Amino acid sequence: MHHDDHCIFCKIVQRHIPSKLVYEDDEMMAFHDIHPWAPVHFLIIPKEHIASMAQLKDQHSALLGRMMIKVDELARQEGCLPYPQGGYRLMVNTGDHGGQEVHHLHLHVMGGPRPWAKG
Repeated sequence: MHHDDHCIFCKIVQRHIPSKLVYEDDEMMAFHDIHPWAPVHFLIIPKEHIASMAQLKDQHSALLGRMMIKVDELARQEGCLPYPQGGYRLMVNTGDHGGQEVHHLHLHVMGGPRPWAKG
């Protein structure tokens, strides 16, 4: 599995930097955002270093599908009310113009009662 020694999310995966863990398996990890925009705000990342959505290839299809399917379970686990009255927002920033600050693919999952501070 490829890691980038300079990537903060790779350091979290390798346990060099602590995080408030939400979920982990062999391929992905979810943890709370350190600067939450909503009452529920966590990130889901692949453990493999993939810089952004722009670097995804066909071989990543199953991994990305598993990440997306895990969102609802983890959102409810972390306090989001179920669809349709509750729900959550998914956000993936890609590249500098897309607002990506950490160049390791990550899904923002945000939910809880509105209005939120941002977004």
